[in-house]
Amino acid sequence: MNFTDEIVQWYLKHKRDLPWRNTTDAYVIWLSEIILQQTRVEQGMPYFYRFLEKYPDVSSFAAAHEDEILKLWQGLGYYSRGRNMLKTARLVQELHNGRFPDSYNELIKLKGIGEYTAAAIASFAANEAKAVVDGNVYRVLARYLGIYEPINSTAGKKTFQQVADDFLNKKMPGLHNQAMMEFGAMLCKPKAPGCNICPVRMDCVAFNTNAVADLPVKLKNLKVRERFLNYFLVTDGDTVLMNKRGDRDIWANMYDLPMVETDTLLSTKELLKQPAVLDVFGNDIEAIEVSPVYKHILTHQRLFVRLIKIENQPLKTNENWVKIKVQNLPELALPKIIFILLKNIFNL
Repeated sequence: MNFTDEIVQWYLKHKRDLPWRNTTDAYVIWLSEIILQQTRVEQGMPYFYRFLEKYPDVSSFAAAHEDEILKLWQGLGYYSRGRNMLKTARLVQELHNGRFPDSYNELIKLKGIGEYTAAAIASFAANEAKAVVDGNVYRVLARYLGIYEPINSTAGKKTFQQVADDFLNKKMPGLHNQAMMEFGAMLCKPKAPGCNICPVRMDCVAFNTNAVADLPVKLKNLKVRERFLNYFLVTDGDTVLMNKRGDRDIWANMYDLPMVETDTLLSTKELLKQPAVLDVFGNDIEAIEVSPVYKHILTHQRLFVRLIKIENQPLKTNENWVKIKVQNLPELALPKIIFILLKNIFNL
């Protein structure tokens, strides 16, 4: 058997029984693909079921309010995915009468759907001959063929797409793509791959040259920004002063608390003397309680977050601030770190 036949045979014997593999409904496949971007299957599965239960079709998704989507998305990260999904659903409702398209050319025009996702949906839903290249496929091809072109370079992306296109079984592209992705996820893993039981190891360049740990190659050009976020808890026990975030920066359009960002981690005493704090709360500001500093990791940012409970009411208000009843806090779309802080205080 050739390489792709071996991979497919392995897949048919060892594949996981995942719900989105038992349907050709483009909407359901789209839902799973977006949720699983940058997310492990184990983590994403509960979200997939929750979204499918609440929004069984694209029309019900399109009718949702953004706050509902963000709340349901809480804890998954990369919240722009949820916002883009809502835009996509509404566009599908408008342009396709609530029928989720399943052709690559229609899919690629939709918000939040790139080449990979369009190829995945088209091949899984309509068996369109489009090769899917995700992180798992990059890894399998790089190791099997000994490709040292960086997978996140422009040249590398073109190389791997061309190779994937050449390998694609055009008679059963959906099955082929699923097999390649599953093989990379379950056997040809980033760490501790199952080379000793791999059906194609005898022809694998990386295996035969002891280069499995070296491939695929990825350019390390990610700069991580450190940010220090000091949140202020203003509460009378029944209500909490919350802040509705804008559509820029992290956690767009979600709720957090009044906050002052500093360039470094200051002591509480230093923080309360900052002009931005004095301007809002006055000279008599007093901290009743200060939380530990929590580190919250995002892809491009490292956040240092703490919560300062104060007695003072703000001297100045902000159009984005609103008082919310404590009992209603669980209904808000909150960043996970803010939800954890409030949960610990109010036993939500």
